[in-house]
Parts: sequence; structure tokens; C-alpha cells
Amino acid sequence: MSRKIVWWNPRVCGNELAQLERVLQSNYLNDGPITREFEQKIANRVEARHAIAVPSGTAAITAALRAAGVRAGDEVLVPDITFIATANAVTILGAQPVLVDVNEGTLNMCSEAAKRAITSRTRAIVPVHVSGRGAGLGDILELAHRHSIALIEDAAESFCARYQGRYLGTFGLAGCFSFSPNKTITTGQGGVVVTNDDHFAAALRELKDQGRATPGTGGDDVHYSAGFNFKFTNLQAAVGLAQFNCLEERLERMRSIYQIYARRLGGLDGFRLPGFDIDKGECPQWTDAVVERRDELDSYLLSQNIHCRRFWFPIHTQKPYELADTSFPVSTRVGPQAIWLPSAFTMTDDDAEFVCDHIEKFLTHKVAASELAMKA
Repeated sequence: MSRKIVWWNPRVCGNELAQLERVLQSNYLNDGPITREFEQKIANRVEARHAIAVPSGTAAITAALRAAGVRAGDEVLVPDITFIATANAVTILGAQPVLVDVNEGTLNMCSEAAKRAITSRTRAIVPVHVSGRGAGLGDILELAHRHSIALIEDAAESFCARYQGRYLGTFGLAGCFSFSPNKTITTGQGGVVVTNDDHFAAALRELKDQGRATPGTGGDDVHYSAGFNFKFTNLQAAVGLAQFNCLEERLERMRSIYQIYARRLGGLDGFRLPGFDIDKGECPQWTDAVVERRDELDSYLLSQNIHCRRFWFPIHTQKPYELADTSFPVSTRVGPQAIWLPSAFTMTDDDAEFVCDHIEKFLTHKVAASELAMKA
């Protein structure tokens, strides 16, 4: 069994060494002019006024929430189905993440559940665009406006995806992107906050650099506020700049892979694609599915050297945030059925068709995965 189809496969573009050499020759490895160049590229690409680069997507959410005024004792609404980093960013600030059930169709935060969760202590709401899907954002945005709470988008999985004509990450006060290895562009680790608010951007730049409004010497600098060391180095930025050379090609591949899955798998019993509105600009970071026999399907595909990734456990089941299932009926039911299919931009159309063949075989035969694997 020589053919292996991976869930994700980070790749360099080939120009990274030249970009890194530019930094090394400058003898300035810290957060500096190459970082500013990378930030401007991001801002231009998603049509935002400002982009502020930080060490990770988690740091991006943390900084954005602090700049939005979140303090110890405040409450922040977070969806129950997301990577735990979204909740951890709230906890880092001493605030309380309030977990909210998700919409069964989209796996994004449920606006009705969010409405019920708002209290006098709610300071912000953090919708997550799961897999790059913006569905339902309009209702969440209206809810935030009505209650005068900050909306900070966790857009870690939606770089370059659009919703209702605008780029995800630009609807709220701020949007937070991630450039970890399983993203379309990777800088190893890294994140960016985008915003259209000039004052908010200035506050973020202070927060990321120990409260300094402008770069200093580390000596007799003026610090206007308490901040973090959330610098994003020129070395990381150099790798990110090189990745832009491949960005459009990668986005197109990810859209094409999803379209093959949608065409081949859309009508199968016991299998559902939450889906993406490709024509209106949504772009799948990864293609996700909800499967009644998820674990069996995953085991069978792995036996055929096809690698998937099972969804996160609902946050309310994780020890730091443990709560009763009764408050989260949808995430409790759907979370254990959700899975990401192979979605790497390195996949060919033939690879995607091969995955579909085996999913169809598994669902059509309706036998145990172990038995089907033996027959394959």
C-alpha cells in the first residue's frame, strides 16, 4: 500500500531562503521592517486598514480582547466547538469564557444560544469561522451591536474567505488569523490581528511591545501601558512573505478539492457536508463532514492509508472548562460525529476521487470497518 493521502501537508514555496537571506544580511532579526511588510501584505489581501503581527493565533485573540477592554471578571462568549485556544485566550486575561452551543447545520456558534448566554458582565463575543465558514455571522454581529459588546472574530481557519462580499475577519472590531503549520500560509507559528479602527490598532501595537507606542532600545523607553512581548520576528515574516507566492494557487486547490467531495458525497446516507458557498467567496481551510459512524469510517480510511482528523472534543468536556452535557445538546451530539477529510492543497483531483471511492464503499456496504478493510 504505497499510496498515502495525508490530512494536511505544509509546504514551502521555494523563495523562503532568499527572503531569509535578506533578513540575515540586514543583521536585524527581531520584529522590524520585514514584519511591517508582511503586515501590509495581510492587510491589503483582506482589505483591512491595519494588520498587527503577533507570535500565534492565540496571542492574536488575547491581544485583541485586551485591547477591546476585557479585564479580569468579565465574561466572553466562546463557541463550545472550537480549538481550546479560543477559550484559553480569555482565561489568560483572567476573564471567564462562557461556552455557547453551536448550530447543527454550520457547526458555528448558535446565535440563539449566544443570546441566552449574555449577562451584564459580558464584554465580548468571539465567533469562530469553523473550517472557513462564515454562515450565521450576521446574526452574531447584530447581537453584539444590540448589546454593545465587542465582536472579535476567530478567523484562524478563514484567511481569504469572504462572506456577504467582505473578507472574514473584517466584520467585527478585530479579526484574528493563524499561520501555524496547518494553515494556507504558514510561518511555523504566528498570528495577525486585523482591524479598521485606528485607535484600536494603536492600542494593539502598544500591547504587543510591552506598552511602547514605538520601538525602543530596551533602556530608557517610555511605556504608556502594561503590555506583552508579542513580537513577530523578521525571520518569521520572511517565510510568510515567500508563501504569498503560492497563495492563490493553494486557495484554488482547496476549493477544487471541496467541490469534488461535494459532487461525489453530497447525497450519501449517514454522511453530511456542512459545506461552503464557494460562489459567494467562502473558501474551505479544510473540508469537514458529519458522519454517523465517524470513528468506524476514520479507522477504515486509515487502513487504506487515507488520513483524516477527528474534530476537537467540545470544550465543555475538557478538564479546565468541564460542564454538564445538558447545556450543550448540539455539540454533545454532533462533535463526536465531525471529522475533517483530507484537505491538503498538495492533493490532486485523483487523490480526492480516491478518497471518495473509499467513503462511498464504506457507506454503501454498511459493514464493520474491520471487515471492509479485510476485503479491500
